[in-house]
Amino acid sequence: MTDIQESQKRPLGHNVRTSHFIAIGLALSVTLWIGSGVVSGTAPEKGEEAAPTAKTETRTLVRVRKSQAQTHERHAILYGRTEAVRDIELSAETAGKVIARPIEKGASLKKGTSILKLAIDDRLSKLREAEAKVEFQKLAYDSAKKLSRKQFQSKIKVAEEKSKLESAKAALAAIRLDVSRTNVRAPIDGYLETLPVNVGDYVKAGDVVATIVNLDPIRVVAQVSERLVANLKLGDLAWATIPGGEVRQGAIRYISRMSTSVTRTFRVEIWLDNPTAQIPQGLTAELHLVMGATRAHLVSPAVLTLDDTGIIGVKAVDGEGKVVFYAAEIIEDTTEGVWLGDLPEQLTLITVGQEFVRAGQTVDITDETAAKPTAKQDTPS
Repeated sequence: MTDIQESQKRPLGHNVRTSHFIAIGLALSVTLWIGSGVVSGTAPEKGEEAAPTAKTETRTLVRVRKSQAQTHERHAILYGRTEAVRDIELSAETAGKVIARPIEKGASLKKGTSILKLAIDDRLSKLREAEAKVEFQKLAYDSAKKLSRKQFQSKIKVAEEKSKLESAKAALAAIRLDVSRTNVRAPIDGYLETLPVNVGDYVKAGDVVATIVNLDPIRVVAQVSERLVANLKLGDLAWATIPGGEVRQGAIRYISRMSTSVTRTFRVEIWLDNPTAQIPQGLTAELHLVMGATRAHLVSPAVLTLDDTGIIGVKAVDGEGKVVFYAAEIIEDTTEGVWLGDLPEQLTLITVGQEFVRAGQTVDITDETAAKPTAKQDTPS
């Protein structure tokens, strides 16, 4: 009998019971498999929490440079104007009409050169009268002295004649001086800057008849702030650059002890040699003053920064890698950089990134002098 025939002869209930047993077995197997943790992994025990991940701190990278203080001569740049050291307004010392003007304005003259001549008028007559009176009083005095020796003349009479003689001599000296004053002469060497009177003009005693300017030496006058004046002293060297680019060396000859009430600045005078009078009065000059030496750092203006209160300074990194702010004094601004004072002798100066870090912050550093990668060159084939 065949297998098919044999299975057809089996009862139906037998097949159904077999299918149920298979289904129940599969269900139990799946339940055990899921519970074993093979799919989801071992479940954490109740109350157990996952350990938190560690949070890493990110530090800012800044570029730094070692800076060493140097001895630097302090300088100040000022602007002033040239002035004559000696210039005078010459006044007439007697009255009279101008009868001659032997020199014209703008001329170079020596001390004693005649500038104007005034009319003598009756001065010569008065001069001869005064001379005669002196001669008469001298004879009278001599006679009184002889008589006094012979006791024919009292000592009072002798003293009286002597007094008259001295009065006559004084009158003679006065008229001689008045005659000499009719010839107006230059009291100093210099240039005749102004000559406002002409032949025929009448001048009185005290009238200004000429202005004479002496330009050797010449001074440059400038105003110095109260912050700088304490660093200057008489005799300090200075250099003046005049229009055209010529530089002249001089020295400080005067420092005012009183400031102006408006600007609170002090007058300073620098004298320059000017033998040929090439530098005239009234030119604008740039002054370069030396104000002693100090210890300072030469830095790029780009490293300057401000703190929270607006104070100017620089940022540096200390030995622990923390940012430190140092207030600084700008001593001088040059083409090579800015000289800063009031700083430590040595600094690890932040040159790039100082605006992105704050004081007290820990940073990573890299030296700005470290070699930088160069562009890759093509190798010949």
